[in-house]
Amino acid sequence: MDKITFSNIHSYGKVIDENTLYKHIHFPEMLIMYDSNYIDFKQMPTVQEFEETALFLRSYHQKYGQNHVKFYLPENEKPTDELLHYFQADQYEIGFYELYSIQPDQFPSLAVNSDISIQAVSNQSLTEYLQLQFEIDSQFGLEFATQKSMLHKQNFANNNVLQIIAYYKEKPVGTVDVFLSKDIAEIDSFTVLDSFQKKGIGSHMQKFIMERFPQHTICLVADGEDTPREMYKKQNYQYIGYKYEAFKLFFD
Repeated sequence: MDKITFSNIHSYGKVIDENTLYKHIHFPEMLIMYDSNYIDFKQMPTVQEFEETALFLRSYHQKYGQNHVKFYLPENEKPTDELLHYFQADQYEIGFYELYSIQPDQFPSLAVNSDISIQAVSNQSLTEYLQLQFEIDSQFGLEFATQKSMLHKQNFANNNVLQIIAYYKEKPVGTVDVFLSKDIAEIDSFTVLDSFQKKGIGSHMQKFIMERFPQHTICLVADGEDTPREMYKKQNYQYIGYKYEAFKLFFD
């Protein structure tokens, strides 16, 4: 298959406009989902181009009652010094993400742990999955968690999405979604409750995915400044590339 890029990564938002400079992605079904309402630059903008685009997106979002603007910069390109100075002066939050992939047979073997059980979400476990997801999503607010619950229900009925739930001593403690395409299985929304971390639950969830999709390339996106990325490297994931983002929240 062709090399995996950030263009392979799932987004709920759809392209509603495109020009030589950027793609405009919008998801009217869930306006408060920042990661699905943004502009994706196809080439590195000048400060003037960014400022003009930011004014457009701010105006567009205001029409829908949205209080944020979010931008992704071109893959594997760092912002220019001029852009960085502009972001800092205009109080943007700057971060970057890293893309990793692995072939399932390269994932390390794991010792059996009878305390851990990993299952694909079924009709019988859907309620537990939704309750746990609501708890996880509530860190972003009750409105977000309520709206996200509708997406989880839609995904359950989607044959291209596999929802997974992890149990520790029969208590639901972790979830992960897998978005499927012809050759790629993308790990998304990978979460283990804080009080149950460092027990091997995350590794067992990943192993479940590797065994479920042995013919797929497994990929995931990690926060470039977060610690899990170091775990992925130890688990034999291969670094593919990075992508910067600029984000701003308005309170007026």
